[in-house]
Amino acid sequence: MNGILVRKKHRALKILGIILAIILVLVLAIFIFLKMTFLKSFPELTGEPEIGKWYRITPENTKSSDGSEWHGIFRKGNENKVVVYFFGGGVSITGETSEGGKNFFATTIFGQDFVAQGGIGSTVDENPFKDWTFIVIPYASGDFHSGTGEYHYTKNGKDKTVYHNGYNNYSTYIDEVKKYISEPDTLLVTGFSAGGFATSLLADDVIDRFPMAENITVCVDSSLILYDGWHDTAVNLWKSPSEISDRLMTDNLVLDSLTALHEKRGDSVKILFDCSYRDDTLQQYQSYINSGKMDKTKELGDQFQEALKDMVEGLQANIPDVGIYIWSFNEDDETKNTQHTIISSNVFDKLENDKSVCEWIYDAVSGYVRNYGLELLDKE
Repeated sequence: MNGILVRKKHRALKILGIILAIILVLVLAIFIFLKMTFLKSFPELTGEPEIGKWYRITPENTKSSDGSEWHGIFRKGNENKVVVYFFGGGVSITGETSEGGKNFFATTIFGQDFVAQGGIGSTVDENPFKDWTFIVIPYASGDFHSGTGEYHYTKNGKDKTVYHNGYNNYSTYIDEVKKYISEPDTLLVTGFSAGGFATSLLADDVIDRFPMAENITVCVDSSLILYDGWHDTAVNLWKSPSEISDRLMTDNLVLDSLTALHEKRGDSVKILFDCSYRDDTLQQYQSYINSGKMDKTKELGDQFQEALKDMVEGLQANIPDVGIYIWSFNEDDETKNTQHTIISSNVFDKLENDKSVCEWIYDAVSGYVRNYGLELLDKE
């Protein structure tokens, strides 16, 4: 009897040991995954950068919206060409959304380092930008990288501050990173989502900072939200520089900004715009503006598709040589709504006309500006 009990005990201990070993392996796998993704952190740049290696640069007097540390991300290439790359992550348009914080926008740069290595920033052989210098601007300010202000409010008897300091962060970081590179002959300014809005707002400012660049392309990825209060938000909430806010005259921030860029720079700057035709994230922010509630439905997708069609027509009317790429990816079977943004993830996938967004951008850089996927705007 005792022998049977001993054998059962040994068997139970053995099973427990196996279970603990499996748990340990799973925990280790999760830890490795997190270290490779959300917990990934590049080393701080000290001294001269090594070609092809990612670094973070933490300038003085920069901060995320909650006051925590902010840094830029940098990789020096072996070609005299530069990508200035704005990350996205939501937006604040009123005091209410500023107080709502992470419900509406990224309030810290947590988990953003690893994003730089994907999509257009990757070093896979098929990426024509793999040897370019990348100047990456993470997003944690809620102001489309364009603010210099602070929003103050009181909660539970405590004074709170939201730092809409995106322009300060970007500007200080660009000044710092330019110490490590020569003047490029070729410049691509791009960004996704909130970073696409930033691309339209700040492209002219970026171009001024690289005066020797003769081949310039600006590409906005997935950025369309209609709002009558953009000018007021930029002036009173974000406190954007006047040369940025003065351009905002309608409910379409990107159209206003890209039109102003073309009117100033003419054919010296190639302008591109891409978007999925029923963007499931942009329609949620549009729903909040229209109704006070984040939502995504087939009806909202229909409305977004129609607004996107108007947007494209406006771009083509104001910027005759604009390049447009409308795409469909991960379309929902029921609502037909589609994935938000592409340059940070699926930029090499051949979508419309068997052409990838990366190929479309590089063709434009090489002087061949084309349009793809316009037929999706009329798809039922």
